[in-house]
This record gives sequence, C-alpha cells and structure tokens, in this order.
Amino acid sequence: MNSFSKDQIEQFQKRNQNRGRLLVSCPDQPGIVSMISKFLFSHNANIIESSQYSTNPEGGTFFIRIEFECPGLKVKAKEMEKQFALLAEDFSMDWTLTHVYNVKKTAIFVSKELHCLLELLWDWQSGDLMTDIALVISNHEDAREVVESFNIPFYYIPANKDIRAQVEEKQLELLKEHDIDLIILARYMQILTPNFVAANPNKIINIHHSFLPAFIGARPYERAYGRGVKLIGATSHYVTNDLDEGPIIEQDIARVNHRDDIDNMKKIGRTVERSVLVRAVKWHLEDRIIVHQNKTIVF
Repeated sequence: MNSFSKDQIEQFQKRNQNRGRLLVSCPDQPGIVSMISKFLFSHNANIIESSQYSTNPEGGTFFIRIEFECPGLKVKAKEMEKQFALLAEDFSMDWTLTHVYNVKKTAIFVSKELHCLLELLWDWQSGDLMTDIALVISNHEDAREVVESFNIPFYYIPANKDIRAQVEEKQLELLKEHDIDLIILARYMQILTPNFVAANPNKIINIHHSFLPAFIGARPYERAYGRGVKLIGATSHYVTNDLDEGPIIEQDIARVNHRDDIDNMKKIGRTVERSVLVRAVKWHLEDRIIVHQNKTIVF
C-alpha cells in the first residue's frame, strides 16, 4: 500500500471507527424492523440510514439495509454478531453485519484496454473509491507502467484457454496471499473457469460492453452496428458460470445514430463503461447490494 493510500484509509477508518452496516433478507412478516431496531437500541446504536423493500407483503421476501453508529463498535462487534444470530433464527434471516472500519481489499484484472482501469485508479486516488487496491493482474504488459506509477503491485500472467487452469492457480494464490475481498474485471478478456468463480461467489464484478441481455459474448459493438441500433450501453454484473448472465448491478446507455461508425460507437461506449463499472464497485464497497436469486437489490 503506498503512502497516499495508507493516509486516505487511516483518515477514513478514524471517521468510521464506530459505524456498522446490517444487511438482511428474509421471508416477509410482521416485526422484522421492530426486532432489528430494538436490537440496535439495546447496544446504544443510532440508525443513520435505513432502506427497505419487500417483493410482496403477503408471502414475499423482505430486504433491509441499515447503517448505524455504535459507540465502541470495534470492541462490541463480535458479541453483537453472536447475539443477532440468535434473534435472526426466529425470522429465518440471511444477514451480514459489517464494520465500516474494515476497508475492503480489491484486485483488478485487466487486459489491453485501460479505460476502466484508469477510471478506477482516478476515483481511488481522489478518495471517492474507498478501498485498498492490493494488486493488478493482467495477461498483457500494457497496464504495467500506469499501475506501477500508483505504486500498486502489477503481476503479468500470460493467459489463454490452453493454460487456463495453471493461470488461475497462480491468480488464486495471489488473491489468497493478499486477502482479497473483491475482484474487479476491468475489461479482462478471459473467460473464468467454474472453479475460479466458485471460489469467489458474488465477489467478482465484470463490465460488459453491451446493454445486457442484448449482444451477449464477444464483439457486441460490431453486432450492434450491424443491427443499426440507436442506443448502446454497458452492464456491470456479478460473474457466474453462465457467460454474461450473472446478477446485474448497474446499467447505462448513450444514443447513437447512422452517422456513428463502429469506432465512434466504441468511443461512446467506453465512456459509459467507465461510469457504470465505478458505480457498481462503489455500491459493493458500501455494502449496498443484496443478491437474491439471479437479481440484485441495490439500496
């Protein structure tokens, strides 16, 4: 971690040493909010932000995200988790209680196109992307100079379908060594194996240069141009074993017309890709996403 990153993180941790986030999903029924509020009140916690959603008040699924301030949270956290686990059983809850102090560690995977990587680095440098970028992995050398200029470790690991298993073994070792919480595919043009995906469930965010589910797979701009589309877009989603069909986190679009050739469409698309990926990553880092089946609830 470079000195800039270390200073940013230390300031963030100081401001948020007593802040926690609680995410819950469970069958909808009366008393859920009351139970959670009473639990937090019993620990002298003050609710700062609360968002909730139900798929159907009668027999649906209930989701809630609560951000709170709790004096002495660093000391209380484990005991609070233990107590909440007992209460959560009565409501059949899936839940996570995170301590904002624990800044998530990320790894960025990239190939030759660097626009998404650069957007992430710029937001990180400005303090708008609160994470510890522990390393960047690439199957090309193109990103080395810019990554190392930020004093971030860069690992060049050549990859193709014939050596995919060996490549992923090296990658997984690095991820374990750096204790990575989130993997960002910033235009990493390699297909991940089921073993790699299974080792990181809902921890891999990809940017696809298409407004999914249209034009799944490779060369979407060429196919979009061939169809004469009037809107192009980008989609950020969690990676699953089904190519480009994981839970969608964020999407955006831009208008094009018959005057835009494939190169122009790609330029316009890159602008959309950058912003869509950064928003999705921020929401994950801020614990704003609950994955439900193959969808996301984003608070």
